[in-house]
Amino acid sequence: MRHKLFLFDLDDTLLDFQASEQRSFALTMDALGLADTPPGLFPHYQAINLALWRDFETGAVSKDFLKVERFRRTFADHRLALDPEAASRLYLEALAETVVLIDGALPLLETLAAAGEVGIITNGVAAIQHRRIAASGLRHHISFISTSEACGYAKPDTRFFDYTAAMARYFAKAETVIVGDRLDADILGANRFGIDSCWFNPTGLANGSAAIPTYEVQRLAQIIPAIIG
Repeated sequence: MRHKLFLFDLDDTLLDFQASEQRSFALTMDALGLADTPPGLFPHYQAINLALWRDFETGAVSKDFLKVERFRRTFADHRLALDPEAASRLYLEALAETVVLIDGALPLLETLAAAGEVGIITNGVAAIQHRRIAASGLRHHISFISTSEACGYAKPDTRFFDYTAAMARYFAKAETVIVGDRLDADILGANRFGIDSCWFNPTGLANGSAAIPTYEVQRLAQIIPAIIG
């Protein structure tokens, strides 16, 4: 196996973030006393959240701002008299405990950890991501966790990958591969940093972006055959 360092995105690559997000949002609304959520509330929140994360990744907003602002905008648009700061706290607490593994994640990391070193690269909220990894059962197979909060820069910024490389026991660009579901963060970041990448694309989306993955798979079980060649 040519690759010795395997850098994995976390959300929607190893953990099913969409399932966790929906459940955590419902628990948050219930805790705030909103028993009957207005139609379209969660999808509207998702759209706002996604836009704010894109802004964060370009440096336009801070993560602390994002965490509260996504709820403030959602509540304002739906004229809900709810506290966005309380919503943020409740949601993050629920998210840390609501963990769903993507099929094949555990055996994949077991195999790769035996063959080299596995690191996590995430733009998510650091404290929550650490708790989610601990709850997932994957932590034993992970050597380090690189977060944008600790680094000060987010994927796809090359400074994030410089920071990540320094955390590895041994780093060589030719022996490193990034696995992730997002073209604009994971794959583009790999392209800019000059390392291989594997696009996890479970729904078979067309790639209309400038990012070029070295490999592409639809299931985690396909990753080892893909990177071995």
